[in-house]
Amino acid sequence: MTTTMTIQLDSDLKQRLDRLAAASQQSSDALASDVLKDFVELNEWQSQELQDAIKEADRGEFATATQVKETLGKWGVDAD
Repeated sequence: MTTTMTIQLDSDLKQRLDRLAAASQQSSDALASDVLKDFVELNEWQSQELQDAIKEADRGEFATATQVKETLGKWGVDAD
């Protein structure tokens, strides 16, 4: 099921959207819908991760200094 939503875009953004849509052989409506879907999914994920992290912190679940140093060491970062 779909629904219609009206948004206002400045003319420069609308022109850029139209060019990108044409280059990707999509309508600007379809491209905007895809972009909004991706944005919402990413931000839902980030919001949930932050909520989970706050709950962990509230429970006192933190990495030890040794764990942080080991993890950073795997990335070649000197934690000292």
